[in-house]
Amino acid sequence: MHLARNLANRVVHALHGWAQQVGDIAPGTRLAETFGHLGAGSAIGFPTEALFGTAGMHIGEDTLIGRHCALSVGYGPGQDPLPARGLVIGDRCVIGARACITAHTSIVIGDDVWFGKDVFVSDASHGYTDPTTPIGRQLGEHQPVSIGAGSWIGHGAIILPGTTIGRNVVVAAGSVVRGTIEDHAIVAGVPARVVRRLEPGIGWGRKDGADVRQVGVAL
Repeated sequence: MHLARNLANRVVHALHGWAQQVGDIAPGTRLAETFGHLGAGSAIGFPTEALFGTAGMHIGEDTLIGRHCALSVGYGPGQDPLPARGLVIGDRCVIGARACITAHTSIVIGDDVWFGKDVFVSDASHGYTDPTTPIGRQLGEHQPVSIGAGSWIGHGAIILPGTTIGRNVVVAAGSVVRGTIEDHAIVAGVPARVVRRLEPGIGWGRKDGADVRQVGVAL
């Protein structure tokens, strides 16, 4: 019995590994052909959590999207018409496992942006002003989201509708971001606030004015 279970365990894990390897969505595969664009060297890990509206997705070159991610454009499979460029992801990006990116009008992620795991990004939410209608049926306003090139979005961060994140920004793990974040800033918290910024010609400083160029200070 032990020998049979051990053999079955090895077979299951071998098949699981094989499925993950051959199931990736990459240029040249059937699913890749449904995308607006999927650049050379890019891949979306298998399995995906959800994937629809791919005709409105444009992904650059050498971008890696982790397993169990949910990527969507529109409100559901079969929606027609779709935003032509509802989700745009640049070159050399890394989107961590279990990310959820849901675009209704426009989410643009620049080149060299890296996500940790479990990041959520959306350009629409739900309303709540009508007390007689369930909140889930009150569709919110579409507000485009932009994440600038070279930025890092930490584990479990939430990027809310209407957010514009500048270039080379660090979003600390678990932060909830809304609004406009300047280039070369570090934000943290719920809601996220700027805790450090790069002062041209001076260096990195904390919001309280302390100079931390030579000191490693934990967020």
